[in-house]
Amino acid sequence: MDMSPFIAYEISRKMKKMKKCCNTNKVDTEEPSLEQSSAEKIGWKSFLLLLILSFVFLGQSRACTSVIVSGKVTRDGRPLLFKNRDTPNVDNLSLLVQGEKYKYLAIVRADNLEPGTAWGGHNETGFAIINTAAFNLNGPDEKDSPNDGLLMGRALEICSTLEDFEQFLDTLSRPMGVNSNFGAIDAKGGCAYYETGNEKYTKFDANDPKVAPDGYLIRTNYAFTGDRSLDQGIERFMAITEFMQQADYTGNITCEHLLLDIPRHLKHGLTKMDLYDFIPADETQMVMFPFRDFIPRYTTSSTLLVQGIRPGENPLLTVSWTIVGSPLTTVAIPLCITSSGKLPSVVTSGKDGGSKLCRMGLELKKNLFPPTRSRSKGDYINLSKLMNKSGTGMLQKILPIEKEIMIRGNRALDKIREQGESRNEMDDYYLWVDQYIIESYQKIFGLN
Repeated sequence: MDMSPFIAYEISRKMKKMKKCCNTNKVDTEEPSLEQSSAEKIGWKSFLLLLILSFVFLGQSRACTSVIVSGKVTRDGRPLLFKNRDTPNVDNLSLLVQGEKYKYLAIVRADNLEPGTAWGGHNETGFAIINTAAFNLNGPDEKDSPNDGLLMGRALEICSTLEDFEQFLDTLSRPMGVNSNFGAIDAKGGCAYYETGNEKYTKFDANDPKVAPDGYLIRTNYAFTGDRSLDQGIERFMAITEFMQQADYTGNITCEHLLLDIPRHLKHGLTKMDLYDFIPADETQMVMFPFRDFIPRYTTSSTLLVQGIRPGENPLLTVSWTIVGSPLTTVAIPLCITSSGKLPSVVTSGKDGGSKLCRMGLELKKNLFPPTRSRSKGDYINLSKLMNKSGTGMLQKILPIEKEIMIRGNRALDKIREQGESRNEMDDYYLWVDQYIIESYQKIFGLN
């Protein structure tokens, strides 16, 4: 049986754990490497089949929108790595993992906290990675890419630079079981996309003016080197392209502008219909609008904007601005890797196994997409519940909460950048942000 290196590696690791539980007299001490593991080393065929099926469904990511920006064109000189993640698995959280070589911070599914899979994040060396599924690299019959999350998790634990990542890709056996645009930045200012299929990858360097004349690159759900007849996500590509052109023209390519606006960008790339032009008077009447192929979607599960560092800064000053859940009902929080290993409790796994912030956002999201007998309920949004001229819409209520979080967050980040490291500033900030979010969502929305 042929098997990708990622699935083989994860199966080997899980089988090892089972052997330890079942045989206390024999404990393996050597962890198999992802590059060397093979299916032939593993028995228990029925269990193997279940694991393979679980990983195939685990890795499917349906649609995402991303942009990478060189530090040469951002206002503060720090590179940016942005991803709006769309997937049916909308229950997400943030997880801090001690990897094989490096500690890393990642967005993961709440029902899969096993270290090894990541859907975007950064590590303690300043290396960061995201992806968008590219449905045109492996032909019309291989659209899914079951190993994208495993590849990113592995890269985060062993890669420090773009060169490390390229070497990692070079050493993987083929087929790789991927079909993605991987975006990455590092502490040296590296910033690039890697259009990666089963057999090869192509690098697009955002620092190369011949490749990225404006200093940034965009990817949705197709690769420029793939079969262009299979392109998906063109409407979102058009929308974010127009947004970035305007930001560039006005000198507004900043972390704050991209983070606040792209996840809530409600102008359709193809039709040019802007939902902000149709704001209802109030929320008393249901006002349903088509909501297909906007940047935010019914299936948007998280937003990640990694803000890199300037040359010479401490890599631990890399920041993952993270929205766990729908950006229409959930707020962004800046997350750093600190010596204490702490994160805000509202974005990590709670008593029920999920992120409290994500779960509250999902509850609010039900008001935007009311129950319907139609299988396409995510294609229509109740605009009056999202925003209205009375100011009682979900988005209008969460933005002031997020603004305060960003103001205090930037204050803490300015302090640690001045010091060159985080002492207790981020830990203190996390305590405040936990209390502030819980109190705000309870007071404004009645959620506990």
